[in-house]
Amino acid sequence: MILYLHGFRSSPHSFKARLLAARLQALGRADAWVCPQLPVSPLASVDMAESLIAGIPPEQLTVIGSSLGGYYATYLAQRVDCRCVLLNPATRPYDDLEPWLGEHPLWHGGGSVLVERHHLDELRALEVQNITRPERYWLIAATGDEVLDYRDMLSKYPGARTTLINGGDHGISNFAAYLDDVLMFCGISSKAD
Repeated sequence: MILYLHGFRSSPHSFKARLLAARLQALGRADAWVCPQLPVSPLASVDMAESLIAGIPPEQLTVIGSSLGGYYATYLAQRVDCRCVLLNPATRPYDDLEPWLGEHPLWHGGGSVLVERHHLDELRALEVQNITRPERYWLIAATGDEVLDYRDMLSKYPGARTTLINGGDHGISNFAAYLDDVLMFCGISSKAD
C-alpha cells in the first residue's frame, strides 16, 4: 500500500498525486493507492493517516509525503517502521507556517484553510528529532525549491537515500522522471501485471 500525504493548501488533485495514481492505475495496482484530503489540523491529519494504515504490515507500506505531507510522513514512518519517500519535505513547518496564520485559498477545487496558532503547536508535537533506520527513507530534494531550503532537508535525513535535483522547484515539476524508481522503492514493479 502507498499512502500519499499532500502538502499545505494542496490536495489529492496535485500534480504528483495524480501522476502516481494514473501510473498505478495503468499498472493494474490502483488498489494499492490511498491519498486522502488532509484536514488543516496536523493532529487530525496524522490521526486520519493512522486509521488508513491500521493493520497494514510495515513491510507492505510506503508513506510518500510532499512538503508538509513529508513532515507527517516522517512522523508516521518512525511510528510504524515503514518505507518513506520525501518530496521536498518541510522540516520546521511550525516556523514556516507562522506567516501563514489566517485563511488561505486551496490550490485545487476551491475552498480555503484557516491556519490557527494551535496548529503550530500541533506541528511541534509531531516533530521527529532524529530519524532511525535511514535506509527506509528516500529524500528527493530540489536545490531550486522556492519555498523550503534543501539544505535543511539534507541535514534532517542523514544516511537516507538522497536524490538531489540540481535546480528544480518546490513542486518537483519533473517528477515523472522519478516515478518508476519511486514505485520500485515502494515495492511495486513498473511493469503492468
